[in-house]
Amino acid sequence: MTEAFAPRTGTCRCGATELTVTAPPFMTAACHCDGCRKMAASAFSLTAMVPAAAFRVSRGQTVRGGAKGPQLEHNFCPDCLTWMFTRIVGMEDFLNIRPTMFDEPSWCDPFIETMTAERLSWATTPARHSFTGFPPAADYPALMAAFAAARAHA
Repeated sequence: MTEAFAPRTGTCRCGATELTVTAPPFMTAACHCDGCRKMAASAFSLTAMVPAAAFRVSRGQTVRGGAKGPQLEHNFCPDCLTWMFTRIVGMEDFLNIRPTMFDEPSWCDPFIETMTAERLSWATTPARHSFTGFPPAADYPALMAAFAAARAHA
């Protein structure tokens, strides 16, 4: 029997902006692309994908930043400029939260890693699935099912 998911809140570094999620992630990932590395100031960025309907900014507000292109909407705390979440234009049913905003260590474990063609030679993750680019869209249902099964047995 699966336990009900209790809402989780997370904050930016300064605490001015708070996020609330009312459903668990359906996938976690590490992205090795050059853009994510620069925005995260790290070897890769971590993502927890959550349903858009289960997400809200519960205190404060966010501002757009990062790559302000037509496809990605990166959202930051306006006070400390912490990168908090990303919406992908055209994929409004989910968004990518920075899992380190929440006190949920398992949300930081990447199940997949993407853009490994751009990976720094020394950067490794414990991801179970690795892709040189992004997974083909047809692979997502099986990956999400495998993620859910792995979480159920954790």
